[in-house]
Parts: sequence; structure tokens; C-alpha cells
Amino acid sequence: MSRPWMKSDKILLSHGEGGKRTRELIRKVIASRFENPVLSPLFDSGLLGRLDGEVAFTTDGYVVTPAVFPGGDIGRLAVCGTLNDLSVCGARPIAISCSLILEEGLPVEQLEAILDSMKAASSEGNVVVACGDTKVVEKGSGDGIYITTSGVGVLRDGWRPAPSGVRPGDKVILTGTMGDHYVAVLIARQRLELAAEIRSDVAPLNAMLLGVLDAFGEKVRFMRDPTRGGVGVALNEMAESTGARIVLDERRLPVAEAVRGVCEILGFDPLYLANEGKALLIVDDQAADPIVEALRKTPYGRDAAVIGEVTVGHAGVLMRTAVGGLRAVDYPVGDQLPRIC
Repeated sequence: MSRPWMKSDKILLSHGEGGKRTRELIRKVIASRFENPVLSPLFDSGLLGRLDGEVAFTTDGYVVTPAVFPGGDIGRLAVCGTLNDLSVCGARPIAISCSLILEEGLPVEQLEAILDSMKAASSEGNVVVACGDTKVVEKGSGDGIYITTSGVGVLRDGWRPAPSGVRPGDKVILTGTMGDHYVAVLIARQRLELAAEIRSDVAPLNAMLLGVLDAFGEKVRFMRDPTRGGVGVALNEMAESTGARIVLDERRLPVAEAVRGVCEILGFDPLYLANEGKALLIVDDQAADPIVEALRKTPYGRDAAVIGEVTVGHAGVLMRTAVGGLRAVDYPVGDQLPRIC
């Protein structure tokens, strides 16, 4: 692509110095992709107008390496991660911010591809990019690109996370297979060659999850998205928040065959592998099957399953194994793969 006004096909330190090149980068490369009435004036803040309802607010930083991986990239990851953090709290996303830390020498073409991915994800998630910031660091001081996004949403009337409402008999639902994102990034980072294609599950879940809340309301007690640390860590956090004992059924845990194969070869437990397009729900027993049925009718919930239940006992997570025994599912020590998101 011809960019005569940029004078370079790579990011320069002068793109971060606040002068003409900074203005050209922001207006012609970045802001042009997210054009909307909130962002377009390029004020120091995005003016969202009056928000009707309880406001949710979240923020996260993304440092994944490599920045592009099978099924997504750091741009799609940043948008979807922020939308999903809002959605599992029952909030309809309204607007997100986009803060870019660019390393000197980053190809502008790669930056444009990542921004296009962010634009596509925000369009799919029906959210505007309302404001942003761009900084450039010296070559060797970063890893190409880091992104920080924050998000604002409004809670749906009549629902908010209710960990205190979780009770014995409630069911635990996972909206799809475990570990797809982790293994996709691992393959890209280590340049592994596999016969089966494994792609990240990174996806915006707001339409799916808010649709479930619209249909089932208070029958959904609590939701979390199992990102770093995977389902195992997220469930331990849920057990702490609710004071509940959660017992999983090993036979019901959904894992794609290709992911399972990689885990068996490398000695990974898919229960602890990161996901970026899945959610955990604790729901009323009577509503569990209808909720799973509703999830399976959506593009990102086709593999949804009941994976366990809340039982009487001390707070924590246990696994009923395929041979009928019980084992503890605790927090892992260390991280098998850093910079996964």
C-alpha cells in the first residue's frame, strides 16, 4: 500500500513525538479505521452522553507474542477480551478505548492489519472505539506492539453477578472447548508443524451471553471468562467468591481432539490452558439444559456443555475422574506459557 505522506514503511521514533508525523499516524492510520461520532472530534476524552443504568468499567493490557497467531491477533484479542470482561458481568458494552505502545521499526503494514482486526471485532461486538493514545518506544524496548484497552458498559436491568445466590444443586456450564487459544499461540511461538489446524477461539461473547441473560435472567447466578489459567483457575476463583464446592465431571469436559493430542504429547492439562472465547456459567439446575440448548444455537456456543455442579461441602474445586475417584483441582504453580494474552 502506498503511503507517500508517511515517508517510511516502518514506525519511527518521530511518530511518537507529538508533531506532524504523530498527527498523520493517528489521523490516517489509526483513527480513520474507527471513525464514529464519539471518536471523530479527537477530543481529549470521548463524550459518551448520558448512560441509563448501572455502569460497568474494565481495563486490560495485552502483550501476547507472537502478535499474530492462528485464528487472531493482538488487536482482536484486545477488543474481545474487554467486551467479554464486561459481558460476564451482565453489561452491554458501550465504548472501549485503545492505547497503543509501538516499537520503533514495527512495519506499518502489520500495524494496519492489527487495526483492521480491531475494527472488525468492534463492529462484530457492536461497540465504538471512543478514545485512544499512541506512544513509540526505542527499538529493543518493546516487542513490536502492546495494546491496552478499557471498556464501559451498562448492566442489563434486573441482573448483576450474584455469587451469594449460588446454592447446592446448581450446574456449571462451559460454553465450548478448552485450551484452543493457548495451543494456537504455542504452535505459532514455537513454529510447530501439525497435521491438524488449531486456531485460537478469540471471539466477542456479548451477543451470546446477553442473549442468555435476556432469556433466563436470575436463573444465571454467576459468570466468568476462563482466560489466563484456564477453566481450573477461573473455577477456583468462582469457588472463593461463592463459598461453594464445585465438583467437575471429567468425562464431560469438552476438548478438541487436536488440542487433546498436543496436551498428551507435551504433558499439559487442558483444564489450565487459556481461552479467549469461552465463558463459565453457574446456573439454576432446572435451567441448565435449556441454557445449553440456547448456547448451542449460537456460533460461539456450539460445544457448550454442563461440566459439573455445586455440592455441599467446603469451598473448593474437585474433579470426579473417569474411573470414579475424586481429586482436587487447585491453582497451578507457575505458568506453562507466559505472555499468552
